[in-house]
Amino acid sequence: MQPNTLKDKVAWITGGGSGIGLAGAMELARAGAHVVISGRSRETLLSSEKQIKALGSGEAIALDVADQKEVSQGGQAILKRHGPIDILVNSAGVNSPKRSFRNVSVDSWNQIVAVNLSGMFYCCQAVLPSMRENKEGLVINISSWAGRYASTLTGPGYNATKHAVVALTESINMEECAHG
Repeated sequence: MQPNTLKDKVAWITGGGSGIGLAGAMELARAGAHVVISGRSRETLLSSEKQIKALGSGEAIALDVADQKEVSQGGQAILKRHGPIDILVNSAGVNSPKRSFRNVSVDSWNQIVAVNLSGMFYCCQAVLPSMRENKEGLVINISSWAGRYASTLTGPGYNATKHAVVALTESINMEECAHG
């Protein structure tokens, strides 16, 4: 991306404190967007926020995408401070160390579903109304190779949620593409 091609755009990246989320946040900042990263670890977010600010405009907000109320409040706070969110990158995701069907606990299963699927849904719900109103916006949902090809390595919880991410993304596109 060329510098400033996204000037005056606001991007929200969940799971933006590390990995794919942080890499995307850095590129969006480099392209001129104001980048808001979110995640659960304040310490990680503060370190990542410094990296983003070295490239452009950015900030961090701590929230857990598995908590619908936190996501709604976070989305509203971004909207209030910066106006409409132009780009949402749903990058937050988890898996369990004990991920095989015989080893995964109900609590681990619930956490995987809450973050990887419900959290993505909550974030989309938080941004789509203003995107519809403005007749533009971009939602990027990060899935995985496991979203297309199940593997025993990744486990049933991760496989199921990442397949669901693909289906959720296709459903959003079918319904929302007419709104820009």
